[in-house]
Amino acid sequence: MKPMTSVKCALGATALVVALGACAPGSSSGGEPAADANATVQTGVPTGKVELKLVATPESGAAMKEIIPAFQAKHPNVTINYVDTTYDDYNKSLNLALTSDTSPDIVLLNAVGTTVKDKLVRNLQPYAKAYGWESAYPAGQLNQWRVAEDGTTLGSGDLYAAPASFSQVGLYYNKAKLKKLGIAAAPTTLEELEAALAKAKAGGETPLQLGNKEGHAAFPIQLIGQSTDGPARYAKWVFGEGGATFDTPGNAKGAQSLVEWGAKGYYSKDANGVDLQGAVDKFTKGEGVFFVDGSWDSKKIGDALKADVGFVPFPGPKATAIGTSVAYAISQKSKNARTAAAFLDFLRGPEAAKASFAQGFLPSDTSTVTAQPGTISADLIAAWNKVNADDGLIGFNNNATATMNDTLVAESQKLIAGRVDAAAFIRAVQADWAKTHG
Repeated sequence: MKPMTSVKCALGATALVVALGACAPGSSSGGEPAADANATVQTGVPTGKVELKLVATPESGAAMKEIIPAFQAKHPNVTINYVDTTYDDYNKSLNLALTSDTSPDIVLLNAVGTTVKDKLVRNLQPYAKAYGWESAYPAGQLNQWRVAEDGTTLGSGDLYAAPASFSQVGLYYNKAKLKKLGIAAAPTTLEELEAALAKAKAGGETPLQLGNKEGHAAFPIQLIGQSTDGPARYAKWVFGEGGATFDTPGNAKGAQSLVEWGAKGYYSKDANGVDLQGAVDKFTKGEGVFFVDGSWDSKKIGDALKADVGFVPFPGPKATAIGTSVAYAISQKSKNARTAAAFLDFLRGPEAAKASFAQGFLPSDTSTVTAQPGTISADLIAAWNKVNADDGLIGFNNNATATMNDTLVAESQKLIAGRVDAAAFIRAVQADWAKTHG
């Protein structure tokens, strides 16, 4: 099996543009003009040598390091040079890279942001039709990557990224600590969760592990919000539909709950100084009965806590989760769009599904993977199936606008620090949204 070329780049936004050119030679064969939504495109890999550049983050890159060699083994004329990026602001840096003369061919698209509006990635609608992606995936799993003609409203219009696998944010819990505290099972309602948090505090435990240096307190706020308001209503704001508002009973409840949990000592006072991986490390060392985090950290958590860790959808009236697909787009400048699209189609196959699942990401169809009962992997499958049955998967609030992540980081830190109240937090978030969506 021919190995892929893997290059690690830890760079700032300006250096990234230069470095991506240095990490791999530019693409030069199998060229194809940019496609519009009604274009006819060829499928499959052409003959002749083809070289592609793919850029992603370490979280998704772990699976890519297995998926790329499997694709190359089937297509020995193709070389995919993988760039593993670890810089801070992926989205802004990526846009700079896509505008350069050494643009990568395939890119992980964490958020639409201004990437589609600025015409930096290709319209994949012709490939979606040619490869049958619209029948292979439930509509809700593709809609997060559909963009309307205005370039900012999500959920409708043409497709600009193809899913490889999916993440879900839910509730991790320490089974051993629950047993010690006399809590029979993981909570299924917010009331049960708050009762368990109180019991954990009384029992001398850290009830909730929380790291908010990067704004991850936005997770419990959103989960309470979308569970209370209902997924269909909540998704309209995330997608940027006109007339939507963040000022809802659910978000008010979520923000106020975070304030009250802090006042009661349910999470550490230094939460604003702890990043997500720091919180993961604390939880795996026994600091915390509960932890709100994504499936992408399940391998690390499972390896450390083994049978003592469980995972469920966040407690609420319906099974909802924050989540999105690990999705890949094709640069508008790629000269090898046909081969790149063939690779995107490969990402929905069984080899890719198994590699992604091993790293904590869920395939669209969970029948392609298996897990031993009682393991964190089995919990992830059960939670994913339950969320999909309730049509409860909602995209990240952070992706609602190109600047929303920065706003949520700043405002959630103020909220935890007591510098703003829940109402002011909600106003600030809605003000950011309104600048883009009106």
